[in-house]
Amino acid sequence: MLTRIDNALLDTLCAQAAASPRRRKNHNLHTSDNALAHRLLNAVQPDSYIAPHRHLDPAKDETFVVLRGLMGLIIFDDVGNIVERIKVSAGTQSAGAGGTANNAANSAENIALGADIPAGTWHTSFALVPDTVILEAKAGPYHPLTNAERAPWAPAENTPEAAAQLACWHVLFETTP
Repeated sequence: MLTRIDNALLDTLCAQAAASPRRRKNHNLHTSDNALAHRLLNAVQPDSYIAPHRHLDPAKDETFVVLRGLMGLIIFDDVGNIVERIKVSAGTQSAGAGGTANNAANSAENIALGADIPAGTWHTSFALVPDTVILEAKAGPYHPLTNAERAPWAPAENTPEAAAQLACWHVLFETTP
């Protein structure tokens, strides 16, 4: 069955994310967790913390493209030092809902449209503006993260430390591309 990815679907998904305790909501385009290719939409609000993680299966490179809004993507080394920070936006004309595109940090040359994250790479991403939506693709089938795939140096979700860490990451993107 054809799924139309349009503003109506994104609006619905963003409303569900805003109402969710985790402040994010996914919409699977694949038909089951056992599918060999996973494609999904993720709507993310700025106060949603996604713990840094990696995918150890060599087939689990992760690709995402921002359809709406603005994301911060952080790549870490094995001990939690930041290796790279990237703003990822739905386009260069706007930084997304609630954002502005009129400063140098948001210029076209400083914002990516998406990212392809190799398997084994420690990473996290988070919305920099409300109602951000990404299209994500990676190999299936779905398996929950193992302990070796969870960053031992990062706070767990739903902790005061996670909220503080997310706030620090947001500050990193206020003045850097």
